[in-house]
Amino acid sequence: MVGGKNIAPVPIEDACQVDLESGVSLDELSPKAMWFCRELGSQATQMVEVLSTRDLAVYQTIQQGVQWVNQRTLSHTHRVQKWALLPRDFSIASGERRCPGTAQWSRGQSRPQPQPDPQQVQVQPRRPETGSGEPERGTWAEERAVPGMAQLVTVPPSTQPVPPSSEPEGAAQPLTITSADGLGTAGPGRALAPGGQPGMAVQEPDAGSGRPSAQAEEPPPNLLPAQAYCWGSPQCRGESDQVAPAPPPGILMSVAGAHDRPALLPAGGCSGPVAPAETLFTTRADGAVRLRLDPEGPGALPPITVHQLFQEAVKRHGDRPALAYKRGQTWESLSYRQYQQQCRAAAKGFLKLGLERFHGVAILGSNSPEWVIADIGAIMAGGLAVGIYSTSSPEACGYVAANCAANVVVVEDNAQLSKILQVQKQLSHLKAIVQYRDPLEEKRPNVYTWEEFMELGRTVPDSQLDSIICSQCVNHCCTLIYTSGTTGTPKGVMLSHDNVMWEAKMLKEVLGLQVHEVFVSYLPLSHVAAQLFDLWLPMCVGGTTFFAQPNALKGSLLLTLKEVRPTFLFAVPRVWEKMEEKLKATFSQSSLVKRKLVEWARGIGLQASYSRLDGDGSVPWGFALAERLVFRKVREELGLQRCTLLMTGAAPISKDTLEFFMSLHLPLLDMFGLSETNGPYSTCTPQSCRILSCGKELPGCRSRIEEPDAEGTGELCCWGRHVFMGYLGMEALTREALDEEGWLHTGDLVRRDPDGFLYIMGRIKELVITVGGKNIAPVPIEDAVKREVPIVSNAVLVGDCRRFLAMLLTLKCKVDPESGAPLDELSPEAVQFCQEVGSRATRVSEVLSTRDPAVYQAIQLGVERVNQHAPSHAHYIQKWALLPRDFSIIGGELGPTAKVKRQAVLSTYKDVIGGCYQD
Repeated sequence: MVGGKNIAPVPIEDACQVDLESGVSLDELSPKAMWFCRELGSQATQMVEVLSTRDLAVYQTIQQGVQWVNQRTLSHTHRVQKWALLPRDFSIASGERRCPGTAQWSRGQSRPQPQPDPQQVQVQPRRPETGSGEPERGTWAEERAVPGMAQLVTVPPSTQPVPPSSEPEGAAQPLTITSADGLGTAGPGRALAPGGQPGMAVQEPDAGSGRPSAQAEEPPPNLLPAQAYCWGSPQCRGESDQVAPAPPPGILMSVAGAHDRPALLPAGGCSGPVAPAETLFTTRADGAVRLRLDPEGPGALPPITVHQLFQEAVKRHGDRPALAYKRGQTWESLSYRQYQQQCRAAAKGFLKLGLERFHGVAILGSNSPEWVIADIGAIMAGGLAVGIYSTSSPEACGYVAANCAANVVVVEDNAQLSKILQVQKQLSHLKAIVQYRDPLEEKRPNVYTWEEFMELGRTVPDSQLDSIICSQCVNHCCTLIYTSGTTGTPKGVMLSHDNVMWEAKMLKEVLGLQVHEVFVSYLPLSHVAAQLFDLWLPMCVGGTTFFAQPNALKGSLLLTLKEVRPTFLFAVPRVWEKMEEKLKATFSQSSLVKRKLVEWARGIGLQASYSRLDGDGSVPWGFALAERLVFRKVREELGLQRCTLLMTGAAPISKDTLEFFMSLHLPLLDMFGLSETNGPYSTCTPQSCRILSCGKELPGCRSRIEEPDAEGTGELCCWGRHVFMGYLGMEALTREALDEEGWLHTGDLVRRDPDGFLYIMGRIKELVITVGGKNIAPVPIEDAVKREVPIVSNAVLVGDCRRFLAMLLTLKCKVDPESGAPLDELSPEAVQFCQEVGSRATRVSEVLSTRDPAVYQAIQLGVERVNQHAPSHAHYIQKWALLPRDFSIIGGELGPTAKVKRQAVLSTYKDVIGGCYQD
């Protein structure tokens, strides 16, 4: 009884060995306690060693555990103010335990009194920052915050009452340490370095970027792990496998709640350090956000850093190939252990070049081992990994590098180097450039080859890098994903360690990925989906990432797939459409008998795929024969004979393409996500799929549909640990995307069916609003036209603030394998279409110059068929126009993932559009 309140002691497992005859506790630690000490980095085997040396690792961990318990107390009275280690464990023989089988000391006996210790540890009380309800009385004491302790006895306060805190309940308070380790005091906003003085200069944030100014010297932060025993875990070991020293306490757990959400508590297990934070978003590069942890379930996974995941992968799969790349005609690889060593070497190189904390390392080039090594090395060194699309103009490269205050830019070759040199004077923070492919054409100051760069950091000690790695917090930004600019100026999407790691681990579980999966990296690594599928998912499963050739999207991808035979493949719709066109061309060139065989087999395959979607599971008669004669050969032709998961996303995909692959028993699983959701937010799975649906939310994610119309279509809003931190330096846009409760307003129009499947209906910003005030989603109409007129490659609906709808169309054509630019020559599928309608045209220019009657009439009939199914007259396509060339990335009409950039198209072809509305 303390102050009129009942407070229970905490019984925990024995920590010392016991004399079997007398039952007296011995000085020797129990096996469990010794294991615990080893995990912390302590070599103690006896209690006297811990007490006589005041073992730093053990004392700090107990301190951290007690602090964690205090966060979950029912009131100020329940908080542990001080603690002391006793020289021996309790026992029945000594009278402290009541009877055999109990772990409680006998309250009737006098309690053992420790000798006064001037170095006794002080524990500053602190309430949890969040939580809408109190735990049931007594349940908090059953949590084992410090495994390895034998007894934790609650001692009543002395005659001097504990003064109540002057800070309001829930406010961050300083944590005072008066032990002999000389680690000082850590305040609520920051921690002092060992030996640091409270009077040291504090950096003023740089206007715009929110980044500390380079003039003032900032003491390195000393951070506390979120759990009491994470610093000694394998995830926190350095390259030399030495346990990194635990920094002094100073950073406390920050978690967040939301509207209609239960109290959020720290998750169990081993987790990374957490920085203090007051809000759910930030626009500062060095800012932190409150974690959106759930009390249980998928949202309660322990938050970890990138380094911790990497360490775990090295420990489990150290000698397995992590990265594979082609040199000439030979595939070479790096093991996970070599991969980590290369990343550490790159991190030291960045430090040697002067990389400052929370400044960018911009990477400009095609996918390669050097790209990902630079990415992870930048994170290890305390910087921000920033990808730039290799197709970007010099001005676009300069914008990104300046926005992230890049200290270093890593480029692929001389062509990319020239882009940076053109805008170098605009980059005030730039200190060095590194080129990872091809020799330098001209030696310049502060421009290094990859080999020179990797040698730079040899003089940087491991301890310096380990200290930076261990100071990184799970709720700090680690990478920036710049939007492709399809809707305006590119924005720097800030993703935290927890964003990245939670998404990867959750997607691995949802998709059922197995160990040692095989991936192919070919989509631009500047894109969030590519980073997830090429960097983080492989780490989660010990998989191998094979790097395709730089011209993969221009035609060499198929050759890579045949050589690698991946077990997992993610592709944007345009890639699947190109595969579809190639297969159709192959089928059409076959003999009559083979064409009939393929047609029969595809009918069987489509029926079997729909049966699977319906949950039937049965296959029609003849399926085994179709599998042996057709499906197996198609998979071999595509290099997909080992592939068990075929994913699509990043842009809408047509029903025709989905059904084409379903008919070949290659079902594509659609997923939906944004850069702001760190990639996939919802996905279909082999066990849960609907055609044209993007599946269901990942477990632990929440969604709501705002302002739904009569059909249930409204804006999708998201909440969860996948939601981004904010846009770098763009507070107004961040507040527009994230409301006060932390919900992300995606701008996507969705509806949900009774089974919980989501369907994307379009984007709010893409809505065509006619002069009559009718809101029309363009994507369904565009897809319908492409379905009815197979010769059409791209379709863009126009009519915003106009009297009626019109449409811009491009024809399918061949592509230059080197540049990716569209050619004038029609594709085989387009030529076949022309022949079927009675035209002999083989070039786009022939169709346009003669206004080929057969082709024009076929297109008009297709448009009329689409209009017949329109919900109203306002949805009718009144006019259409053929454009002289197809859209492409190099032409600027498509983004890096082949998504149509509508504003670019409308601007480029404004004269053509104007012609559609001339009377």
